[in-house]
Amino acid sequence: MKYRIGVDVGGTFTDLMVLDAETGEVHALKTPTTPADPSEGLLAGIAEAKERLGFEPGEVGFILHGTTIATNAVLERKLPEGALIANRGFADVLEIGRHVRREPYTLKPTPQTVLVPRDRRYGVEGRMRWDGSEEAPLDEKAVAGIAREISEAGVGAVAVAFLHAYRDPAHERRVEEILIEAAPGIPVSLSSDVSPEIREFERASTTVLNALLVPVVNDYLARLEARLREAGLSARLYLVQSNGGVTTPSQAARLPVRLLLSGPSGGAMAAADLSGTLGRPDLVAVDMGGTSFDVSVVRDGESTVVTEGEIDGLPVRLPMVEMRTIGAGGGSIASVAPGGALSVGPASAGADPGPAAYGRGGAEPTVTDANIVLGRLDPDFFLGGALKLDAGLARAAVAERVAGPLGLGVEEAAEGILAVVNAHMASAIKLSLFEKGADPRDFAIAAFGGAGGLHAVSLAEELEMAEVVFPRDPGTFSARGILTADIAHDVARSRLLDAEEGALPVLAQLAAELAGEGHALLAADRIAEDARQIRLAADMRYRGQAYELLVPWGDVRPGKRSLARLVADFHDLHQARYAHSDPAAPVEIVTLRATARGLLPKPAIAPPAAVDAGPKGERRVWIGGGWRDVPVYDRDRLPEAIEGPAIVEEAHATLLVPPGWRVAMASGGHLVARRAGEGA
Repeated sequence: MKYRIGVDVGGTFTDLMVLDAETGEVHALKTPTTPADPSEGLLAGIAEAKERLGFEPGEVGFILHGTTIATNAVLERKLPEGALIANRGFADVLEIGRHVRREPYTLKPTPQTVLVPRDRRYGVEGRMRWDGSEEAPLDEKAVAGIAREISEAGVGAVAVAFLHAYRDPAHERRVEEILIEAAPGIPVSLSSDVSPEIREFERASTTVLNALLVPVVNDYLARLEARLREAGLSARLYLVQSNGGVTTPSQAARLPVRLLLSGPSGGAMAAADLSGTLGRPDLVAVDMGGTSFDVSVVRDGESTVVTEGEIDGLPVRLPMVEMRTIGAGGGSIASVAPGGALSVGPASAGADPGPAAYGRGGAEPTVTDANIVLGRLDPDFFLGGALKLDAGLARAAVAERVAGPLGLGVEEAAEGILAVVNAHMASAIKLSLFEKGADPRDFAIAAFGGAGGLHAVSLAEELEMAEVVFPRDPGTFSARGILTADIAHDVARSRLLDAEEGALPVLAQLAAELAGEGHALLAADRIAEDARQIRLAADMRYRGQAYELLVPWGDVRPGKRSLARLVADFHDLHQARYAHSDPAAPVEIVTLRATARGLLPKPAIAPPAAVDAGPKGERRVWIGGGWRDVPVYDRDRLPEAIEGPAIVEEAHATLLVPPGWRVAMASGGHLVARRAGEGA
């Protein structure tokens, strides 16, 4: 089939990238997100693409969809009432949590977030030991009684999390059978399916999140698939996961917790691909959209993956692209506190009413309004002219809410808004690199999202970084990453082993089990054997540590030499992450992991045709404390290199090149900015 569509549903806009597989041409589109039902905005975008490009629904072969439906449901607490069944004495694990004090000096510690109330957490007799043997049989009569109570109470989902179920899930499986028989129709999530790993609190938290998301995601997928059918689209639909791969709707419906970082991971995938295209192995990918600012790190050409994260204080123990997100986007609201302190974000004007300049009733100044006041955004060319902005409303909002209270001129106030939001974003980048023992000066920024190009060089200057990459189609760059994604399944086996030769037989057995499970999942996805890829990794630590590092092992069969290499890699990674290592200390393997990838067809994306032309005009822009006449270029008609100050415009993004910087065209239509005189 001729067309492939990548979709990234954001908080403000839904981004689409449409690839013509025959010609290699890609087409970018944006349409307003419809928060009440994101599938409406998605179908509206596809309908617009169909009208613009002239294709028929039957010509679309793949739709790859990044969604925030799971994330928003958790953040907004739009979840059904749930229940948890655990071992007797462990039903309160969600409330006890871990002894982690985020603010060690506060007298009032933040209470643990709990999604299941106390009267819906049940403990039953029965116990598995750490080695998978049975300590005490399951009290099936008690489980049947709980099932009847759950059914009568109208509970919408059930999570089952027993101790050591990752070694033997027999008790969890039996509970599921009883629940299905006594309370049919209520979805059940087992920890041995969702997160078959050690650490009962994190495993229980992840399982509860999955259970509560099953009705939400299933309902969304049902509406989406119905709308696709009504539109005559028979394309294969895939959902983007937190691990940077995609999965089928049936898998997403069963394990929706894996969609929690669905949208942002698309940008990380695209940044890793960009790293290889430009030959720059170390990038900081920054995605600044309308609501948030997402930071991910590409090292040695690959996005950083972690095995545990959190959402709104709730632990999630699953492989995911490492991402730091703060509330800093084009719609972030600026305000002045009674004491005179200027703050920007995390509150956002979103898509409705949006910034003041949208003219939809928003009266609070935003980052977008500040950029309009300073001439950096053309109000007549926003979204390529599809949405006309009102510069007068932007100026009035900044004047009334910021300039007046602070006793500043409007331009100085707008400049202050940008300085504050830039400081927040620079801090997020620093944290993302410093915690890995990395120096920002060794990295280049890859800036994308609708607002990223206006702030990227300022961030580079603050962090003493010498290079900024502006990828092709930056406003829809995450959708571009989604467009070229592969199917990915993560499977794991927790087994505490010494990382030495005596453990090789067990490691070989575990690796074989993981490979078999991965191949079975890919076979269910109809992926041919020659398009499958299985790669191992291990969670490792020094003996006595309470935390692990994820160490890639690659496409290997465990052997003496490969194990020695794995241990050496662990020491190197520990040194890089924590600035110390001890090669003489014993090392443990806690969990062995495998990522099974199904390689989807990859039509070649054609580079844009180079058209060398001069500026299309000039605009007065406030830079460095004063107004300057700055040339404005069309990105599709850009000379081979330009000197700042300059503005580069395209339909879905605007790039600001300040004085002292030079921008040159690189391979694939991407742009690279360097400080003038440093080999640009």
